[in-house]
Amino acid sequence: MRKILYKILLYVNAFFAFALLLSYLAIVISPVDFALPAFFGLAYPYLLLINIIMVIIWAMLLRFEAFISVVVIAVGFNHFSNYIQLIKPSGDKANTFKVLSYNVRLFNYFENNHGLTSEKKILQFLKAQKPDIICLQEFFLMGNPKVEEALMLADLGGEYYSHMKLIGSGKNRYYGIVTFSKFPIVGKGEIIHPGSSSLSIYTDVLIKKDTFRIYNNHLQSFRLRGLERSFINELAIYNDKETMHEVKSISVSLKKGFVKRALQAQVVKDNINKSPYPVIVVGDFNDTPVSYSYRRIRKGLNDSFVNSGYGAGFTYRGNYPPNRIDYILYDNALHNSFFEIIKAKYSDHYPIISYFKLKN
Repeated sequence: MRKILYKILLYVNAFFAFALLLSYLAIVISPVDFALPAFFGLAYPYLLLINIIMVIIWAMLLRFEAFISVVVIAVGFNHFSNYIQLIKPSGDKANTFKVLSYNVRLFNYFENNHGLTSEKKILQFLKAQKPDIICLQEFFLMGNPKVEEALMLADLGGEYYSHMKLIGSGKNRYYGIVTFSKFPIVGKGEIIHPGSSSLSIYTDVLIKKDTFRIYNNHLQSFRLRGLERSFINELAIYNDKETMHEVKSISVSLKKGFVKRALQAQVVKDNINKSPYPVIVVGDFNDTPVSYSYRRIRKGLNDSFVNSGYGAGFTYRGNYPPNRIDYILYDNALHNSFFEIIKAKYSDHYPIISYFKLKN
């Protein structure tokens, strides 16, 4: 009996160790070419946790098999810092400007009719935070866009310039993306993602005598249907052909999301590379740090959480397992002194904040 249990434990360990190794490939293999590693990359923090548990189990049994997961974890240990930071930064905020990014989930307009209340609370929250630059994703308004924009600016205290990109979604309904800036806006542009409702805009702002380009992104979501979301919530209950059909359907949705984001990430990166100004790149990438999309966009840039964050970096708090999918990246022309995830529960994302200083 002990031999059987030993073999089962060994096989389970081998499977999850291999799965963790496979997740590391997600950052170098484009889902356009081969999507399988992307699925494992999405599950990286949980695969890591399982392997840590396996190490503990083998260590308690005083078995050398503990080194199976130890070695695999060590191979990809650099990914760990993209999720968890163990050293608390000094938190120097003197002479800094503050950037906030937040996916507001359409102000919850389609979540139990609480939209108006959520919008007011979110705007009050933003006003209280007093950021110098605000980047919102999944922005939503009803009515005349010009009038609603003016009302929101008034609710924020009337101190901001704005750059808004909207798409009509019914009579007098619009969703989109918006950047508010206390610094003068001297240029605006957008990045087109063909065949997708995903949005990216860039806003040139004048900070003292220097111009910076702010990229605000909402990349392709997985677009899981309501039935699929319900299935995920009740996954443990079912075990039949219908379940397998739903698994296949979800897998197709996930794969499409991985592929579209990889293509969008390349388009965004190409635009960043052509920027005449130092950049700050923020938004909801809908992908984790162990993904091709994140690595593509981050190349040559710094990650605020990695450089000055503390604790677990998870920014998503919705129906699916928590993960890190919201980012503030920045150019070497800036010094990042502090990063924070605010546990405000107005959306299925947490707002993230980063403080910057000009190097010169």
